[in-house]
Amino acid sequence: MRKPAHIAMVGCTAPSHIYPSLALIRELVDRGHRVTYVVGEPLTGLVAPTGAEPIAHPTILPQGDTPWPEDPATAMRVFLDEGIAVLPQVTARYDADRPDLVLYDIGGLPGPLLGERYGVPAVQLSPTMVAWTGYEQDMAEFFTALTSSASGRDYYATFDAWLADHGIHQDSRTFVTFPQRVLSLIPRVMQPNADRVPETVRFVGPCLDPARLTEPGWTPPTDGRPVLLVSFGTAYNDQLPVYRACLEGFADSPWHVVIAIGDKVDPADLGPLPGNVEVHRRVPQLVVLAHASAFVTHAGMGGCTEALWFGVPTVAIPQAVDQFANAQQLADAGLGRLLPAEEVTAETLRAAVDAVADDTALRGRLTEAQAEVRADGGTAKAAHAVESYLTER
Repeated sequence: MRKPAHIAMVGCTAPSHIYPSLALIRELVDRGHRVTYVVGEPLTGLVAPTGAEPIAHPTILPQGDTPWPEDPATAMRVFLDEGIAVLPQVTARYDADRPDLVLYDIGGLPGPLLGERYGVPAVQLSPTMVAWTGYEQDMAEFFTALTSSASGRDYYATFDAWLADHGIHQDSRTFVTFPQRVLSLIPRVMQPNADRVPETVRFVGPCLDPARLTEPGWTPPTDGRPVLLVSFGTAYNDQLPVYRACLEGFADSPWHVVIAIGDKVDPADLGPLPGNVEVHRRVPQLVVLAHASAFVTHAGMGGCTEALWFGVPTVAIPQAVDQFANAQQLADAGLGRLLPAEEVTAETLRAAVDAVADDTALRGRLTEAQAEVRADGGTAKAAHAVESYLTER
């Protein structure tokens, strides 16, 4: 048995950044490690059930219906400003209770600074794709626009100064793009240019919480109909036109349709429901995917990963941020279809779902991808990887 350690996790106050590693945090606690988890006050309830000790702080990250800034640099600045505000709060705690290892989310910017301060390894837990060799060249158009804008120049100047104030004399672009140690929590098939990812990145794959596999709240149909899940996650579920297209396109179809609408849409606005459609505020997604034959999704990385774990073909309707790249990655790998939001109608949605469900070649590729994801991923593997960094102390 490895000697128990104090592991500090610096999270990001966004559910999509917290869920992917919750099972790993619980596993580390179950192995006897003491885990403290830095997170914004609104989301301590997600962390506490793992057995980790939440270290709560005020957050400026948009929550619920509050929109994110549209300007990329301004949006990135929100994470930076939060990190700058949080760091002195957590050092006040950790100076008297030093961690043996620091884990941190991609948005948990104080994480590597804590590692530097205490002379312990800092390991990024990435819930999304990571940079590859040649990334900045491949993304030159984006970075040129970013660095030429006033908000972008201010962002990098502020970031550089913050790092220097804490003894890290490294260009902030390199610091953020290529961390020293990374555990990737996504399937390798979802990583663009996986063959060019640096050796500092270790793919440990998805860590699904076993408790979610038996979560109550949904019962599969008993009439033998194939199940279609329609869900746009927690942040992008204001999708009344898409939900109405589902009702129209799949009424009287062979499908049993399960729609999770979230909290932004009034169910009454959907009108009468066909007999083969059920609508919920939320559903236990893993339970539904275990019975599903297709999945209409916004292509958040969590949903993409879970679909691959269960071998479910996707129709991706991306809305923002990394979802466009995720949707394209699935389409390029032959594991689903991309349906642009502006092209969604009852007819196009029905045709796309029927197409992925009936495509035998796609099914074959999906079976192979599912086997690869399950072989490469898993909470125990991720926990072993975390523990391996403790030898660097």
